Amino acid sequence: MFLIILGIFFLIIMWVVSIYNNLVHSKSMVNEAWSGIDVQLKRRHDLIPNLVETVKGYSIHEKGVIEEIVRARAASMGAVPLPEKEKAEYALTHSLKSLFALAEQYPNLKANENFLSLQSQLSAIETELQLARRYYNGSVRHYMILLMQFPSNVIARLFNFAPVSYFELSNSEERNTPSVKF
Repeated sequence: MFLIILGIFFLIIMWVVSIYNNLVHSKSMVNEAWSGIDVQLKRRHDLIPNLVETVKGYSIHEKGVIEEIVRARAASMGAVPLPEKEKAEYALTHSLKSLFALAEQYPNLKANENFLSLQSQLSAIETELQLARRYYNGSVRHYMILLMQFPSNVIARLFNFAPVSYFELSNSEERNTPSVKF
């Protein structure tokens, strides 16, 4: 009888360890996914000074747009918690859109090979960033499901596993479908 009770106790311990390990694995996947986003953001942040310098030569009197990009880049690089990072990245993306809209006003800039190369690189980085965000949000979804499902939610609370946030659009305007007029 003692061996049966000991066997049941051992199975319960193994079950708790298995759930704990699954939670640790899932949390590690979230951290790894965030590191993928961080790498792409760093690539984007490193590319922006070159882009700004290229544009500066063509649009000296458009100082406000360039200063806004520099300010947004600095804020984005300094943002730490995820909600702050999301807002800063949205501001940076918005500033970059203004820069490319500005480029439309300067035909020589639009034809500049360096500018076109930097614009192409930035576009590729944005694509990679979107994929990294999708992977991160998928990892967060899996982790959050584990935190909410029984019995792993009991183990998660017992070992203080904290919820994490999705990397979402912070501006509701980006969720709307753009209107196309001819």
